[in-house]
Amino acid sequence: MNLSKRNTLLILLTIFAIGFFPNIVRSQEIIEIQVSPNVLNLQNSGEVVTVHTDIAYGLVVGASVTLNDVEIDWWKSDNQGNFVAKFDIIDIKDLPLNIGELNTLKLTGTTIYGETFTGISEILVVNNVPAKKK
Repeated sequence: MNLSKRNTLLILLTIFAIGFFPNIVRSQEIIEIQVSPNVLNLQNSGEVVTVHTDIAYGLVVGASVTLNDVEIDWWKSDNQGNFVAKFDIIDIKDLPLNIGELNTLKLTGTTIYGETFTGISEILVVNNVPAKKK
């Protein structure tokens, strides 16, 4: 078999494997994320932690997304068409966090093509009790 026919056969077998066994042939993409708030006060009465990404909304299987293994609460598209993940702040506060230090948050998920993606960001965690008004 000449080299051209062999390469064509390998390409066709790869396409076949991806089409019929998407969990076998899988790549991982690193994405950029921004977490809001970037300083998490455990005394904060907010409701959500928002993670902005640079991956297109239409590529993400929303229900597959987690933040440090916390399941996503809901998701949306931002005005640039990128995926935005929302997590219940109570679930994030319940993580094993180091107060007064930077803590790593890892967003993971799957695309509609079966590829995984990951983004990492650090946030400061504090436990500041609000001062009483005089």
